[in-house]
Amino acid sequence: MTLALRPARGDDAETICRIYNQGIEDRVATLETELRSPEERREWMAARGPRHPVIVAESGDAIVGWGSLNVFNPRPAYRHVADFSVYVERAWRGKGVGHRLLERLIELAREIGYHKMVLATFPTNTGGVRLYERLGFSRVGVYREQGMLDGQWVDTLIMEQLLQTTKAQRDG
Repeated sequence: MTLALRPARGDDAETICRIYNQGIEDRVATLETELRSPEERREWMAARGPRHPVIVAESGDAIVGWGSLNVFNPRPAYRHVADFSVYVERAWRGKGVGHRLLERLIELAREIGYHKMVLATFPTNTGGVRLYERLGFSRVGVYREQGMLDGQWVDTLIMEQLLQTTKAQRDG
């Protein structure tokens, strides 16, 4: 399998939206419940700055996954902490796409100068948790009954990775 990673473009919004909606429908890794529209995803992408890139994974001419670095918290004290998203097209899950996307997001986070990356996922997302641990994330804790999904309270597992950055990157 040949995968190419590249920055997302505005015309990728429809495919990014479709893959995101699959993740919402499948109830695997997000507490999001409302499906998105391509226009909403286009606006979301357009509002992002250089500290919060969106990337896509392509196989041939098809986008098979996407990832992004996201604001963890808008308070200035948290500006060196990034949350992230990784979503993979259903038919491509378990084939290394998420691994490649997350590896690149970690590289980008270091290049940008983030000190730490964090995530929240379902404890039942065993494939995702294995991936995060393989790429250096540690379990920090569990938020019990963090959200309601389909009428059931669900827990979220919190994980983090401290990144090696220079003082110049942190001050930038």
